[in-house]
Amino acid sequence: MEQILGKKFEPKKIIDNPSEESLRAWALEHGGVISEFGNLSVTTNVRNRMAKLTEVILDQPDPEDAELVHNVLDYLKKKEMIALDRVMCSTPGFKGHCRLYVTTEYARLPLMWGNTLFPSEGKEPDFIALTVPEWQEKKVLVFPAAGLTIILGSDYKGENKKAMLRQVMYWAKKQGHLGLHAASKVLRVYRGKELRDFGFLLFGLSGTGKTSLSCHSHWLGYPETVVIRQDDVVILKRDGAAVGTEDSFYIKTDSLEASSQPLLYAAALSPRAILENVLVHPETGKVDFFDSSLTSNGRAMVKRRDIAFTDESVDLEKVDFIVFITRRQDIMPPVARLSQEWAAAAFMLGESVETSAGDPTEAGKLLRVVGTNPFIVGSRTEEGNMFLDILRANPDIQCFFLNTGTVGGMVRGQNISVRDSVKILEMIAKDKIKWVKDDFWGYEVPAEIPGVEMDRFDLKNHYDDEQIDELSENLKNERVNWLSQFPGLNRDILRAINP
Repeated sequence: MEQILGKKFEPKKIIDNPSEESLRAWALEHGGVISEFGNLSVTTNVRNRMAKLTEVILDQPDPEDAELVHNVLDYLKKKEMIALDRVMCSTPGFKGHCRLYVTTEYARLPLMWGNTLFPSEGKEPDFIALTVPEWQEKKVLVFPAAGLTIILGSDYKGENKKAMLRQVMYWAKKQGHLGLHAASKVLRVYRGKELRDFGFLLFGLSGTGKTSLSCHSHWLGYPETVVIRQDDVVILKRDGAAVGTEDSFYIKTDSLEASSQPLLYAAALSPRAILENVLVHPETGKVDFFDSSLTSNGRAMVKRRDIAFTDESVDLEKVDFIVFITRRQDIMPPVARLSQEWAAAAFMLGESVETSAGDPTEAGKLLRVVGTNPFIVGSRTEEGNMFLDILRANPDIQCFFLNTGTVGGMVRGQNISVRDSVKILEMIAKDKIKWVKDDFWGYEVPAEIPGVEMDRFDLKNHYDDEQIDELSENLKNERVNWLSQFPGLNRDILRAINP
């Protein structure tokens, strides 16, 4: 990278691909501590992504942004920077060569980011992130055509992680594939007398249960089992396979404990894990996952190999089931089976809740994000149409809504537990759910799910008929209004909700 916006990129010195040992030692020199588990713990100044301060520049930057970039480049002439190269995706034809530049005081960023991806192959980068955490102004500038992201004023690892993922998803779309903010796993279960593998994609924003469900064993007994593949972003190919992107998980640690999330808890205790914004008592190294005084968005970078039920692959050879995780608190059932058109509508609706990872000031607020993917570059309409085209080209893929909230309201409603949700996913794979059509919505809802007491979720336990009708009409109108803002969206998608 010699020039940015016509100006030379020439830091005072570039430390080229230092060893992990060196990065770890520098991170300890600049505030890192060793926890009781022997892993590194760091604390950052910025503790969530700067979504509202991110600007995607598809054409030429305005004069103000150009001047800002030039000022940054002038500043870096007096600074030493670390350059680290890694590879995103391990599948030939999909490998993205990535380079991160960071000012040397923040060695923990390349240390954490470097552990996220695969080793460098020594090639020139396809994607570059230039990070200056100490810059006074907070801003993220994304230049998709150049594969460049400039991160200013943030020392949060998640910003660097998403910078590269955003770029690879944009690249995938240009190749006719679809980058998805989704986790992936395999359930190996008996269907009848035959032991079969079923590939799952799980959509969902941070805080909806995506990681908890993707990293769950389902309490299956041998030879039934799970194989955990990815936690965050995959590339859905036109043939219905899914390519993984990363070699680690970036898990939320808020209230992390062995009883509820044993696989993630064990991984967070590994000496290879790196804790970020988790309270660690300075004198004893004692870790407290229940103390949110630093932030409710505490994180751990954990290696895939430290999570039980992973294997060497990050890909799915075949996607059998796609699940849209939402967290509603009213009339949504625990699960619904969708037609292809309804699934594309669910993709466009992207119904979820805001979390501390995105905007802490609005955590808990209901929101809609197309594809539950805040990192889409370019047309969201195009992505919805592409998603429907892929489903139609792969008619054996089944799609579902999965509600991880409550039925009947937040105050007196019936909570849908993690145990309920993992059992539902297991029964989807085993094809043991009895479905009936919901005449109002047009999709199918469960009449019976083995292992789940469905009477708890009967709407008539919580609302009278008039309330159910009113809530249903209001939600339908909200959904129709949302979809109507996307001109050019395949009309079959809108007709799925509003025939």
